[in-house]
Amino acid sequence: MPEQHFDPDRAIAGTGMGGTMDLGVDEAETLEKAPGGPEGAGPQGRPRSLWSDAWHDLRRNPVFVVSALVILFLVVISLWPSLITSGSPLTCDLAKAQEGSQPGHPFGFNGQGCDVYTRTVYGARTSVAVGVLATLGVAVLGSVLGALAGFFGGVGDSVLSRITDVFFAIPVVLGGLVLLSVITSNTVWPVIGFIVLLGWPQLSRIARGSVITAKQNDYVQAARALGASPSRLMLRHIAPNAIAPVIVVATIALGTYISLEATLSYLGVGLKPPSVSWGIDISAASPYIRNAPHALLWPSGALAVTVLAFIMLGDAVRDALDPKLR
Repeated sequence: MPEQHFDPDRAIAGTGMGGTMDLGVDEAETLEKAPGGPEGAGPQGRPRSLWSDAWHDLRRNPVFVVSALVILFLVVISLWPSLITSGSPLTCDLAKAQEGSQPGHPFGFNGQGCDVYTRTVYGARTSVAVGVLATLGVAVLGSVLGALAGFFGGVGDSVLSRITDVFFAIPVVLGGLVLLSVITSNTVWPVIGFIVLLGWPQLSRIARGSVITAKQNDYVQAARALGASPSRLMLRHIAPNAIAPVIVVATIALGTYISLEATLSYLGVGLKPPSVSWGIDISAASPYIRNAPHALLWPSGALAVTVLAFIMLGDAVRDALDPKLR
């Protein structure tokens, strides 16, 4: 048998079918490299999941980046307002009532002589707390009830549908005027409870529809045929694929709940003095709009920016999680 010499310019690679084929060095080295993934694939060429694909899109969306930075700033000053102000929102001097901007008081003073800048900063705490806590309550209650109704169906689903119809028929502001006017508590909890009470039907409808759609998919039917329990079907197969619409609606609704708290406080049935709220400050500054428009401008502007930031965040999340919008 003649002696064979290794040719460095050639390499032998298996075909995978019992044979071999000659390859150049460059081609042989290519086989040893991890396959590069196309757009929408992970580092090893595997397709990204819905959540990783959504995060990939969100990081490149300027609307998401800007709104997330605004919300992060609001959360930080809500937790630690002393980082950007050293005053107290309850310290007032009637001698300075309705005065404009001064050194150390860039937003001027309101009709009671309180520093508008300090009250605007501390008002973020109330608005963010009400928005976040109310959204969590609405999301948990609405998604659980809607998911159970959509999964099991039957009489429970029909009863829940009729209950949600009743809640949808209640005007939100009118309901707040009636229910909150009899509550004397000066904390945020009555407002949060009212928002959860009237807000869960919307999330319940969304969750119910998502679960009904998800449970008809082939992978759920296959898991059911293999003997998966109802709890496993719900937690492992249906919930991860039905939660995206709930997250989108809840994110957008968070800004609406902040606006609702300010509206109720403006009408005098939400938070009440000495609590600090943008709605309270807007209501107190309304009679002085001609003489001291700055007292109305700054809390109104802060409220508008906050609501807009959460709505923009929700729109960006919706675009990232909805495959039909890609």
